[in-house]
Amino acid sequence: MTHAAEITAVTNQWVNSYKRLHGGGEAPALVNWGPSDRGALVRLPMYKPGKENSTRIEFRSPDSACNPYLAYAVMIAAGLKGIEKNYELSASNDLHSLPTNLNEAISAMEKSELVRETLGEHVFEYVLRNKRAEWQDYRRQVSAYELDRYIPVL
Repeated sequence: MTHAAEITAVTNQWVNSYKRLHGGGEAPALVNWGPSDRGALVRLPMYKPGKENSTRIEFRSPDSACNPYLAYAVMIAAGLKGIEKNYELSASNDLHSLPTNLNEAISAMEKSELVRETLGEHVFEYVLRNKRAEWQDYRRQVSAYELDRYIPVL
């Protein structure tokens, strides 16, 4: 969970992805874990007695529209880094928020050696360039909400 924020721009690559993460539904908004909490970022569901081989880990933040090849690459790399470095699993009540929008996710990814090493310099820079352009295009848009709210009072 140490690398959750820095891989979010890959696992949640669209502007709209953050409405799901911070929309109050079952998608996780916080970096936490638990055995049965559907709001947890990392979930470790209980297995049936005698079915220990069915144990699994769920990383619950990826958007269904993300690039699965890049998303799996960074998720696996983060997990392997945790094993390699013997990361301690922090208490589930020591909560941090996932990035709340694409811009925050881009900022976290820009600083990430893990994502840079995993994707390679060329893909890393391409993804960042593409996501920065998307964020800028999004910021320049005037939404229907803004038109409906402010035109009458101007």
